[in-house]
Amino acid sequence: MNWTNEEKQIFCEVADVFEIPEGAYNFRVNGKSVGRKSTENINIEPKTDVSGLDIHIKPGTKNETVHIPVAISVTGLSEAVYNDFHVGKGADVTIIAGCGIYNCGPTDSTHNGIHRFFIEKGAKVRYIERHYGFGGGRGGKILNPVTELYMEDDTEALLEMEQIKGVDSTIRETKAKLGDRAKLVVKERLMTHGRQKAESSYNVILDGVDSTADVVSRAIAQDVSRQNLKLTIVGNNKCRGHSECNAILMDDAKVIATPSLEAANINAELIHEAAIGKIAGDQLTKLMTLGLTKKEAESKIINGFLK
Repeated sequence: MNWTNEEKQIFCEVADVFEIPEGAYNFRVNGKSVGRKSTENINIEPKTDVSGLDIHIKPGTKNETVHIPVAISVTGLSEAVYNDFHVGKGADVTIIAGCGIYNCGPTDSTHNGIHRFFIEKGAKVRYIERHYGFGGGRGGKILNPVTELYMEDDTEALLEMEQIKGVDSTIRETKAKLGDRAKLVVKERLMTHGRQKAESSYNVILDGVDSTADVVSRAIAQDVSRQNLKLTIVGNNKCRGHSECNAILMDDAKVIATPSLEAANINAELIHEAAIGKIAGDQLTKLMTLGLTKKEAESKIINGFLK
C-alpha cells in the first residue's frame, strides 16, 4: 500500500503494523478505506447507511486477529466512524484498533470512533485501542472514542486502552452490560502534557449472576494539562466489581477522579481505589545516584508506571 511516511509511523504506533498483517484487516486513511481483507472466519463489510464497518466473526473462531487502524494525515478533516463487531459463540479473537493524527496545518483534525461489540455466549475478545498524535501545526489533534459492549453469559473481554502522546483533546466513553458469569477487564493508560485535555468515563452494569469487572486506570498529567476520570460500576445482581485510579501529577497539571459505586443487590460486592500524587523523591534520588539525570529518571519512572 502506498502510505506516506507519516501514515506508516501512525500504523506502527497504534497497531504495531510494519507491513500488511496476516488475517482480516481494514486500513482507513483520511476518511477512506485503502485496504480491506476478510478471511474464511471473519467477514468485514462496509455499512450502507453510515461510514463504518460490520465485522462478523463466526462461532468457534480461534486465535485470529482483526486489524482496523485509522490514520489522518491532513488538516481540517473531521469524521465519525461506526464499527460493529458481531462475535459468535465460543470465538476467541484479538481486535487491534487505534487512531493516529498527523496535523501540521492551521485547522483541527478530528476522529470520532464509535465501536459496538455484541459478544455471544462463551466468546472471548481482546481489544487493543491506542491513540497517538504528532505534527507542529496550530490545528488540534482530537480523538473521541466511544466503546459499547453487550456481553452475553460466560463471555470475557479484555480492553487495553492507551493514549500514547500528542492528542490535544479527547473524550472517551466506555459502556458495558454483562450477563451471567461474564468477565470484563479494562486497562487504561493515559498521558497528557502541554495544554492537552482528556476526559474518560466508564459505566459498567453488572446485570448477570456472578458477573465481574475490574477497571484500572493509570495516568500521567504533565505541564498544565487537565484530566477528568469518571468510573461508575452498577451491581444489579450477585457480582463483583473493582475500579482503580492511579495518577501521577507533575508541574501545574490537574487531575479529577470521580468514583461511583451503585449496589442494587445485597450480594453485590463493589470496591473502588484512587490515588493521586507526585513522583516520590526517594525514587528520583535512587535513580540519579545511578547516573541518570533528573529528566531521565522521571522518564524511567513514568514508563514503569504506565506498563
